[in-house]
Amino acid sequence: MATEDVLDIRGWVHAATDFVAENTVGMSRHWEYTDSVSMFLTEFLMAVLAFSGIMGTLPVLLWMERKLLGRFMDRRGARTSLRSLWIGENGVTAGEWWNQLPFGTGVPVGMLNRALNDVAGNDHELEVVSRVNNRSWHGVWWLLPGFFQNVADGMKFLTKGKHMVPEKADRYVFEVAPFLIIATTVMCFTFIPLGPHYYSNNAEMSILFLMAVFSVAPLGVFFAGWSSNNKYTLLGGIRSAAQLTAYEIPLLITVLGVVVISGSFNLIEVIEFQADSGVWNVFLMPLGAVLFIVVMVAEVERIPFDMPEAEAELVEGWWTEYGGMRWGLMFAAEYLRTYAACLLFAHFFLGGWEAPFEDTIPYISYVPHIVWVLLKSWFMFIFFVWFRAALHRVRTDQILEFGWRWLLPLSLVNLAIAAALRLWVYDGINEEWPILIPVLITSISLALFILLSIDEDPEALEAQTRPFSVQTVDVAGPGQHRE
Repeated sequence: MATEDVLDIRGWVHAATDFVAENTVGMSRHWEYTDSVSMFLTEFLMAVLAFSGIMGTLPVLLWMERKLLGRFMDRRGARTSLRSLWIGENGVTAGEWWNQLPFGTGVPVGMLNRALNDVAGNDHELEVVSRVNNRSWHGVWWLLPGFFQNVADGMKFLTKGKHMVPEKADRYVFEVAPFLIIATTVMCFTFIPLGPHYYSNNAEMSILFLMAVFSVAPLGVFFAGWSSNNKYTLLGGIRSAAQLTAYEIPLLITVLGVVVISGSFNLIEVIEFQADSGVWNVFLMPLGAVLFIVVMVAEVERIPFDMPEAEAELVEGWWTEYGGMRWGLMFAAEYLRTYAACLLFAHFFLGGWEAPFEDTIPYISYVPHIVWVLLKSWFMFIFFVWFRAALHRVRTDQILEFGWRWLLPLSLVNLAIAAALRLWVYDGINEEWPILIPVLITSISLALFILLSIDEDPEALEAQTRPFSVQTVDVAGPGQHRE
């Protein structure tokens, strides 16, 4: 069975709680409550362990963002230098380490490294670059370089001064809004498993509950912006509400496509379906995968969809009036929502805890399944950081137009494709997809992506007269947006 795991955490916890309950409650005059006490202790401990697993691995995302941003933003002039992805910092390198590999296996690595340097490297060996976000080598190496910067940031928020509420703010809503955001964000992880035997709750309709809870936090953002009695926070809250309206519907329809093709509203059953059918959903619904990650970037309000915050024009957006630990908790909630988005993508489209080539590579099944879940989610987080480094902030009208005019119709197309595949292609008897189907769908999707990535016709762009359009072949200048 695909759900076999060397770490049967729930089984171990259940055995331990059974032993404790039988030797305590079972030996008393209330022995009839033994099973109930054991069940309660099991669920309580699994909730604690699941939350600890999430919070224990969350600092990895903060470290990755600082590290990757420092790499992605390593520029020389206007060109992003890919050289910093494999060359050390400030001249600190491991040398030609590939020459130390046995049997000449490092020769192709060295050739690739030299080719990358020739194509995308900087001319100067010790280039002067911006390392503001790259803290990897700050501190002492045996303390995981730069990793504990996150702990220092948390202590800083804890030691901030007393909490202050704006004089004319709606105090009750102002105080409740952060807890609404944080509580619903943490509640999302109740339904997200880290392994086949490592989860807090396995509700039959877990995906439905998860989407409902995930959609509450943006309402808290609007409440926080409105209650602060500040024009900047109010604008941020209104932008958040508009963005929520435009992107929530495509998100739900995209997730519905996953439910239709998998045949279940249960998240664990969706993962098991991918394992039993032999194909990850990303190869069956590449359009759905792209839609999901784009919509999730907008849902967690990260660049390029961070108009509700927009530091350059709204100070700090909807959380301008918050400070201290409340600001720190909302900052953590933002990363928790991003973490949830990455985990959900891994479960919906990348097979969850199922290892790649598990049936062909021996001994790979001995790797704990939580390792694959974390690796896949961290891999997806790279895209979130990549978008932040590469893309500019999109205007509010462009965000809304993109959501309503493009994402919504495409999500309906994705749902139709999922329904067609489930009804007319999938053979429920053999429980496996014909190998031609994912190959054909993936090939067509890649071909369409390449064709659509080609620059548009300049004549068509010149004929476009829409004001404030970002599609233009003319050099930007004052007064050019009108005839």
